[in-house]
Amino acid sequence: MNYSVLFQIIGVNLILVIASLLMAAVAGIWLYNKGAQHLVSLAAGALLAMALLRLLPEAQEGLVEQGLSHNSLFVFLLIGLVGFFLLEKLSLFRHNHHHEHDGHDHHHGFDKEEAGRGGWMILVGSGVHNFADGLLIAAAFLTDVRLGWLTAVSIGLHEIMHKLSDFSVLLNAGFTRVRALAYTLACGLMAVLGGVLGFYVLSGFESFVPYVLVVSASSFLYIAVADLIPQINAHKGLRAGLTQAAMLLCGVALVWLLSPAHQHSHSHEMEQHEREEPHALMWSRSVL
Repeated sequence: MNYSVLFQIIGVNLILVIASLLMAAVAGIWLYNKGAQHLVSLAAGALLAMALLRLLPEAQEGLVEQGLSHNSLFVFLLIGLVGFFLLEKLSLFRHNHHHEHDGHDHHHGFDKEEAGRGGWMILVGSGVHNFADGLLIAAAFLTDVRLGWLTAVSIGLHEIMHKLSDFSVLLNAGFTRVRALAYTLACGLMAVLGGVLGFYVLSGFESFVPYVLVVSASSFLYIAVADLIPQINAHKGLRAGLTQAAMLLCGVALVWLLSPAHQHSHSHEMEQHEREEPHALMWSRSVL
């Protein structure tokens, strides 16, 4: 086993937990001047780009190598999207990032009412969600180290708002600041457990990695389309729209520039060329 990859998986998950909590505190200040939607736009762009430009192509390649058709990717993608829809209905995949005074059209005390009915369920859902994030990061690292770091960055952008949501809703549910922070941190550390478990399980069953990548892509797409983009569209006005579009494109550009598609395809073309080269040499010798 490549334990250097394991150490990177553990390290990046710890960094995500700490950094997202710190950045959530900064984002909390933004909420009062209505600037947090810019971070939401950036996260939406990064998640869409990671799903469509990186994770799904990697997953498709792995599925084809296992002898499955190209169409099988879309079948598993559809299953993933429907699965996350059902999980959200069961409150195990909660991504509502509404806060008091955030500009959304809810009556005063909306979050307190929501949190009061299920503060502990929010913690359960958050723990499951973070565990899954760790598992997905492990799968990405086992595919390619650069893909792992890009996946972590994309998840991190969204996790800032996720941590802020958990913390603020727990406060509204009656938790003290210390308890809310402690429980949010504990839920975040579930990502480390998911990463370690994912490393050991997927290292022994590499054929499962493409399926985990499809699940990762479907979760990114679901979060971006079903949760983040509706929040972006809630803010009206030409100036706000242009700013949000620019930030979304910045999120796409972040993934594109750090991992150009042409480099990925070029590397596979080189591998294909190396596999075919011995056959070409044998043919040329037989001709001569």
